[in-house]
Amino acid sequence: MLRSALTLGMPQLGPAGVSETWLLKECGDRHWRLLGELAGATGAGFRDETGAPVYAAFCAVSAEGLKLDAFAEHDALEIQSSIERSSRTRFVSRHALSRHGAPAGEIELLSAFVRRTEPGRNRSIARVALDGFPEVEPAQPPGRALRLAAHLRADRWSSHMGFERDGARPLVRTTIRPCPSQDFNGAGLMYFVSFQSLADRAEWELLDPPATGVTTRARDIVYYGNVEPGERLSFSVMAARRTGTALDHWIRIEREAAPIADVFTSRGF
Repeated sequence: MLRSALTLGMPQLGPAGVSETWLLKECGDRHWRLLGELAGATGAGFRDETGAPVYAAFCAVSAEGLKLDAFAEHDALEIQSSIERSSRTRFVSRHALSRHGAPAGEIELLSAFVRRTEPGRNRSIARVALDGFPEVEPAQPPGRALRLAAHLRADRWSSHMGFERDGARPLVRTTIRPCPSQDFNGAGLMYFVSFQSLADRAEWELLDPPATGVTTRARDIVYYGNVEPGERLSFSVMAARRTGTALDHWIRIEREAAPIADVFTSRGF
């Protein structure tokens, strides 16, 4: 369990309160540190039986009830984080946000340990189980991120956030080439936060939201694969709803026509 109150400044803020990109990075770092604590490690560095590095790759992100626009400079963002083992290879962390004790949203991150089966090739990553962790707890009702990943990755869903899968076709599309110095992490993989950040760029280009006052209320992302540096990605708006105070959409990210992520977003103005 991690509890802390972070005083917010410009690195943590955007035009409409807490920066979602910074917040996901913070929660991802907490997830990694909690994995180390769960394994009883002084530093959260993991290797397989051959000594090759093993990484925690995120399978899904689910955020709901976000009130990022409630925060301003010098406010304290309180985060309470916990983690549990959900299967032989997967772990889920939960991050409860609050301001002066009032709830400000919750974020769940679902990860699996992976390694490259071919050196330097991101398309070759595969799951791996590690020893040294507590046994899986008796069956509990699955959380949002686990349900989300199970349904979308197994292609067992009909609707999500009010968007119907059947008959969905790209409404508009753009392509983006991720930048190695900005969108990839120290392991050489496209960072999980970059999927969200690039989807926001596609939203800005394709759906023309207001330039100010836009804040994320909920976000669900399921990841299916990763990217090699230099590859170009396609961002397709599969569905969208817009009112005077909200914009909701489903963006699919593809690499050579193969989906590598689905991003569902609910915005408030």
